[in-house]
Amino acid sequence: MHFQIAAPDTGLQAALQRKIDQKTKPLGALGQLESLALQAGLVQQSLEPRLSRPHLLVFAGDHGAARAGVSAYPQEVTWQMVENFLAGGAAINVFCKAHGLTLAVVDAGVAHDFAPRPGLVQAKVAPGTANYLEAPAMSREQLELALERGASMARRLAGEGCNLLGFGEMGIGNTASASLLAHALTGVSLEASVGRGTGLDDAGLEKKRRLLAQAAARAGLPAGGADPLAALAEFGGFEIAMMAGAMLAGAEAGMLLLIDGFIVSAAALVAARLHPALVDYCVFCHRSAEPGHQAVLDALGARPLLDLGLRLGEGTGAALAYPLLQSALAFLNEMASFESAGVAEKS
Repeated sequence: MHFQIAAPDTGLQAALQRKIDQKTKPLGALGQLESLALQAGLVQQSLEPRLSRPHLLVFAGDHGAARAGVSAYPQEVTWQMVENFLAGGAAINVFCKAHGLTLAVVDAGVAHDFAPRPGLVQAKVAPGTANYLEAPAMSREQLELALERGASMARRLAGEGCNLLGFGEMGIGNTASASLLAHALTGVSLEASVGRGTGLDDAGLEKKRRLLAQAAARAGLPAGGADPLAALAEFGGFEIAMMAGAMLAGAEAGMLLLIDGFIVSAAALVAARLHPALVDYCVFCHRSAEPGHQAVLDALGARPLLDLGLRLGEGTGAALAYPLLQSALAFLNEMASFESAGVAEKS
């Protein structure tokens, strides 16, 4: 797949910064909100950036390695949680409703057949990936299909007027995938990148590390220097690949992208290794409690907005950070300047 992603034109940067600096506040006093306002203005190429038809997509997929014991939960929880999302009962439903985000759930590759209904996007590549302990998680054809289906979703939403796309995921075993991707793409050790996921005890954590070391040895990719698509095919989930495709097409369309926690950031890292300018379109929403997330954030040069000890996934961190983006645009567009308010500036 070919994407055309350029860094936003910086011609407006001086004017945007001047507008921010002229607000009735000390220089820099709104901290990261000022950086966020500047980023949104540059992405939208506007001195008055606006959010239009914001969506959050939760991509769901199963992992063949889950049955080998890399998670504290059985694989069936993936489809059961998708049903919970569709019934409106999960944390992400509550947060999207509270903040006015349109939510949809994408079946990227769940090992279950869902009846069609509103809010469900049927995009299944296969009913779960292969077990990466024994073979690559997906074929190159499956990888291309997942990327393409993700890209087509983002392009469709952009065509409908959406300019903000948030990302979440659901898939038992996908913190293990994210840890392997972090290891392959950043060189962080598996010891440092593997966490408890959904709540492994000490013995479970040790087993997870042992199994992931086995997977890394089987694949034989150079830690820290792996080709991003090769790493994704070896260790990824269909939900991770589909998110990467949607991020690339979203950036190409000039969308702002709300990047959630560890797993979504791993997808963003793959996408950014393919097209580094993707990072300019990403709002990194929070720092996860999963230990591997910091290495991924560092590799992306990211400074997340929130650090709340979250480790739920589903896009919950993205939904919680969304009001901060709204607030950044509100101050840029609505707050008085020193001149309009008749307030004296610093002498």
